[in-house]
Amino acid sequence: MRTRILISLALLVSVLALAGCGAGGGDTVKIAILAPLSGDVKTFGESTRDAALLAIDEWNADGGVLGKQIEVIIEDSQCQPEPAVSAANKVIDQDGVKFIIGEVCSAASIPISEIVGPKGVLQITPTSTNPTVTLNEDGSTKATVFRACFIDPFQGAVAAKFAIGNLGAKTAAVLLDQGNDYVRGLAEVFISEFEAAGGKVLVTESYTGEDTDFSAILTKVKDANPDVLYLPDYYSTVNLIAGQAQEKGITATLLGGDGWDSADLDRSVVEGGYFTNHFSAGDTRPIVQDFVSKYEAEYGAAPDALAALAYDAANILLQSMKAADSTTDVEKVAAAMETGTFPVVSGDVSYDQFHNPVKAAVILGVQGGEIVYVDTVAP
Repeated sequence: MRTRILISLALLVSVLALAGCGAGGGDTVKIAILAPLSGDVKTFGESTRDAALLAIDEWNADGGVLGKQIEVIIEDSQCQPEPAVSAANKVIDQDGVKFIIGEVCSAASIPISEIVGPKGVLQITPTSTNPTVTLNEDGSTKATVFRACFIDPFQGAVAAKFAIGNLGAKTAAVLLDQGNDYVRGLAEVFISEFEAAGGKVLVTESYTGEDTDFSAILTKVKDANPDVLYLPDYYSTVNLIAGQAQEKGITATLLGGDGWDSADLDRSVVEGGYFTNHFSAGDTRPIVQDFVSKYEAEYGAAPDALAALAYDAANILLQSMKAADSTTDVEKVAAAMETGTFPVVSGDVSYDQFHNPVKAAVILGVQGGEIVYVDTVAP
């Protein structure tokens, strides 16, 4: 309901602005939020949408950006390539959007990133961690594509370092969906870093996104008896695999990535496990606790990392517009984003040459059915 009300108010502001200034009046700036609001990971999209709206609402209440109110256009991009491209083309070609917050999943953000440059649009994804989101095929950086999250190599390396250094693991098994860019990226780096640090990966098995019976590959894990089982997939798949692993009596400590971070994660089947993440609501920094309080007051639930990153992405974008002194010049806004430092919830963010933020990661654990802060790892 709040989303519809906010959009309606934004549209009303736009209509009034046009009535007062004529068709050329630029009293609003359009920002699109593209996120999965249906399907297996819709909670990711809901957190992303809600937190981005919270940030935008705060800017609008404070006078907007450079005196312009922000008009929000939301599309369900479903975390899939084709719906994401359709949504991006719609907001760009029909709605006239020049700034996109989204998508959530790398598989959806990558195809969007390939069309925004030629169309003169800036994209900042809150949560897509695959390196190729911001890179062209020749390795050069996409000029108008950014992210608010750290990338898969860092996340996979942190998990491997934690497994060996903190858990004392010597052996591992890795299960992955080869057709998912996000999952494959984390898995490949984890394997490389784990073995480089002296560990041994005993089992590496693949499945597809449509699979629901993992008994065959879990039998191989059971027989190998590794110290840790790395499951770098989204919570919906992790729930299935971890539940079946539990039924088989697999005792390996479960490890994962930020795809675990959902209210729908089945904590009973990942009890004792750990996952890398971007944010902890237990962080005592004032900027974090202020965000947590505002989000809880607005939505009646604690924010997850998806929410924190979407809130950050919106603020990074709007702060960049302010620094660039423009809500229309995409190149100027991109330049301000490239060179700026942004004090946001997930840490003080600056960008490297590939438009990846330089900041720390956190390790969260599942203990007694609760998600608890364990450690922070800086780059």
